Amino acid sequence: MKILKNHSAVRTIAATFLVVHCVLLAWSAARHSPTLNEPAHLVAGLSHWEFGRFELYRVNPPLVRMIAALPVIAAGYEENWSGFHEAAGARPVAAMGKQFIATNGERSIWLFTLARWACIPFSLLGGYVCFRWASELYGFGAGLLSLALWCFSPNILAHGQLITPDSGATALGILSAYLFWRWLKGPSWGRAVAAGLSLGFAELTKTSLLLLFGVWPVIWLIYRISNRGTDGKHERPPASINQLILIVCLAVYVLNLGYGFEGFFQKLGDFQFVSETLTGSSDADADAEATGRRAGNRFEHSWLGRVPVPLPKNYVLGIDVQKKDFEDFGRPSYLRGEFRDHGWWYYYLYALAIKVPLGTWLLLIVAALAPLGDRSEKPAWRHELMLLAPALALLVFVSSQTGFSHHMRYVLPIFPFIFIWIGRLARPSEKLSPGWKWPIAGALAWSIVSSLIVYPHSLSYFNELAGGPRGGHAHLINSNIDWGQDLLHLGEWIEAHPEARPLYLAYYGHFDPADIGIDYGWPPKRSDFDGKKSGSEPPFKPGWYAVSVNYVRGYGWRAPEGAYAYLRAMEPAATAGYSIYIYRVTDEDIGSLRR
Repeated sequence: MKILKNHSAVRTIAATFLVVHCVLLAWSAARHSPTLNEPAHLVAGLSHWEFGRFELYRVNPPLVRMIAALPVIAAGYEENWSGFHEAAGARPVAAMGKQFIATNGERSIWLFTLARWACIPFSLLGGYVCFRWASELYGFGAGLLSLALWCFSPNILAHGQLITPDSGATALGILSAYLFWRWLKGPSWGRAVAAGLSLGFAELTKTSLLLLFGVWPVIWLIYRISNRGTDGKHERPPASINQLILIVCLAVYVLNLGYGFEGFFQKLGDFQFVSETLTGSSDADADAEATGRRAGNRFEHSWLGRVPVPLPKNYVLGIDVQKKDFEDFGRPSYLRGEFRDHGWWYYYLYALAIKVPLGTWLLLIVAALAPLGDRSEKPAWRHELMLLAPALALLVFVSSQTGFSHHMRYVLPIFPFIFIWIGRLARPSEKLSPGWKWPIAGALAWSIVSSLIVYPHSLSYFNELAGGPRGGHAHLINSNIDWGQDLLHLGEWIEAHPEARPLYLAYYGHFDPADIGIDYGWPPKRSDFDGKKSGSEPPFKPGWYAVSVNYVRGYGWRAPEGAYAYLRAMEPAATAGYSIYIYRVTDEDIGSLRR
């Protein structure tokens, strides 16, 4: 196409995609209530700036939430740090997030909107890297295809609007991979510095990206071995090794810098761990009775205990607490209507199958079946390796953590690698018959339309195989569909239906909906039916019942497990978004439920 040969036109199209993406994120960010984890992330980010400490929310590195906190600090907020306490494995941050909203009231919605807008540049960066990398590999057509997949992906839109670290980790993860690839292609000290710095910033977003410290050297070794005898112009191995060491050292330096070198080089034996893996014991320690967590250190009396750890103290402790979560999280995993006390190795594959648009899946299948292109281009397979190896390694690693299975967002960082790889379908040299052009365009259009039909409720997106967002809860729950994001939509529904009184609300979130202006009472639980056994009448009254779909499916968080599953026997009268189901319960309904 002639337009793809016009660099100015291509850049204009790419910029348009990014502007549209920004607008979609900004609007969606203002339309949703704080999700389950966001209050805790914001409070933790504020505490980092306020006190220069990193205990709060240590299971995730601090970069994204610190950026989210900046506009909130500028706008001003009411402080309440009374809930803070510290002990081995302590996690007071959820309660402190609740306190933050209670203290700031309805204004907290505006503060969260500001915090979310501050994080949108992460997603714009991720889109730009997709365009740039795919363009360099396969041409401008590939760049636009990859960028379109990023900008309109329901999963990117879902998390790019939030202050949780998933979008930031995805964007900085692909940036670090791109800069590492450029260094591999043409090693130099300048490119090594860029790769090392970007890897360090990526590590400040999510601990799962530690995997890159192992993946990059393996890919480098494969590049070195495969390059022997093919290009005498490349630098000698010692220089390449030294630059690789610089990349790793710079990344570790930036990671520690982000924590203010807190606890840098603390000896391994001096940490107080709580996971069974790192304590070496499942017995509760007396020092951890206040938190209900065991404390200890299996390395304390070994030679390993004297080894200094070149990582921030709370970064290491965060990995330990996260490991503890996977060992005995205490909340059941859910898949296709089944609850159990551990996860499934195929959970993320299944989630991807129904949370990714079918049009994108079609493009991926065609890309997998398409030839590599010109076989005389010997390095081509190494470019494919650079895209697919990190994505596969992350997917395998996350899938291996079967202590619990809750959130597809854990594999979000693989998305840009796949989007760039799919871009190969649009390169001029691709050996596809001309008849494939329109099916590929149709698949892309299908992906975009499927996503935008659900927007702004992208967090609840499911593709047609799952029955869309209406049928998604039969397959997956938690952050895959219901993360507490639809309270504002419920508030709008209540204003539009003044007859919907009394209103009983069971909301999946850490804060009280009354703090943002929603007047409600708690609906009766399943156990209330048992009141008739003791001769008392259960407190079961007719009215309007607004219940988060997690609870409708029988999940327990702020309510006993299965407390509201009885509502599945009824048809909802309406929904707020796709995550809060609204039921009109009459005396007749109550009678049938009691029977």
